[in-house]
Amino acid sequence: MAVSETVEVSGHLMDTGLLARVLDDVLGYGGDYRIDRMDVGRAHDDESQAKITVTAEDNEALQRLLMRLQAHGVNQVDPGEAVTRTCDRDGVFPDDFYSTTNLETVVRLGADWVPVEQPEMDCGLVVLNGRVRTVPVSDVKTGDQVVCGASGVKVVLPAREHSASEDAFTFMSSSVSSEKPQALLVRQIAQRMREVKADGQKVLWVGGPGIVHTGAAPAFTALVEAGFVDVLFAGNALATHDIESALYGTSLGVDLAQGKGVEHGHEHHIRAINTIRRSGSIADAVSQGVLTGGIMHALVKGGKSFVLVGSVRDDGPLPDVYTDVIEGQRAMRAELPGVGFAIMVATMLHSIATGNLLPASIPLVCVDINPATVTKLADRGSAQAVGIVTDIGLFLEQLARELLPGFSSA
Repeated sequence: MAVSETVEVSGHLMDTGLLARVLDDVLGYGGDYRIDRMDVGRAHDDESQAKITVTAEDNEALQRLLMRLQAHGVNQVDPGEAVTRTCDRDGVFPDDFYSTTNLETVVRLGADWVPVEQPEMDCGLVVLNGRVRTVPVSDVKTGDQVVCGASGVKVVLPAREHSASEDAFTFMSSSVSSEKPQALLVRQIAQRMREVKADGQKVLWVGGPGIVHTGAAPAFTALVEAGFVDVLFAGNALATHDIESALYGTSLGVDLAQGKGVEHGHEHHIRAINTIRRSGSIADAVSQGVLTGGIMHALVKGGKSFVLVGSVRDDGPLPDVYTDVIEGQRAMRAELPGVGFAIMVATMLHSIATGNLLPASIPLVCVDINPATVTKLADRGSAQAVGIVTDIGLFLEQLARELLPGFSSA
């Protein structure tokens, strides 16, 4: 027998195409819908509201549909109370577990709505001592109380910014173009970074080796030293080529000052890795005077955090690199509390991985010469991503000059 539930959604339903996506998902998940009420905002800043009855073939299908719709900020009119079940195996959720979004989420426990700590997509919700936290499936334990079904769960879409001011940064716009006014965007990013730092929050960077290859390491190092980089997520490559540059003046064997390969330059990166492994760690190499410059040196000297997570294609790797990706994910999650802004530069896989970990309330910027990198980030659920398609070296130089008057990479 078919079952139904009445849901509601509010926001900029028409100009963002949100309502169309909601109705497409209902049909895509084998359900049906009836729009019971539609109030359309008249002015540009006005929000619209819709009340919709959705129908599925059975309760299991309905619960799955309701969870899917919550990714768009759609909630049940009468959500009731949350249902929890006891996990019976380490690393395995109950079959009907609530699959999370990265949106701000609250769970009804008894008479109270309890906020979920550190929202993250594609996790479960564990209830303990009146608190609710997101837990990845790899970390759930036998005996954990896991929220199941969509009952008693509500989500909140981030507020969309509207302003005629040229300094207003529209973080809910995920359009990607190489023709955006880059100078304006850089000024806006710099201003947001200043605001985040003034509020006592952290700026998270996610970087790829292109930072070094394009000659932008001096600009990035200056940003670290000035306090605009609190946490860095990267792979083996960024750290390796930064250290290669500091030790040999090359990146992938190319002289960064001359722009051409040098004799035996193809060996430099593995020799750099070997040097750090002999020292024990990147921090040890700094304390021993082996590593005296570059991005990683600046991070260590400034007491800033970095998490390096490797891949199957890595050389070495450096001793600081997590080779167990689950442990690497845990290390990344541990650095997220207090982050108020994220900027991702020249790395597709690490950008997507980090976007999957971040709450939707944290604004993020993705910068890459390849438009597909930014598109894929937004398509995988990080709808708050703003994309800038440009050369990484030019972007970082421009940002450094905006934040650090008088900066010169010469």
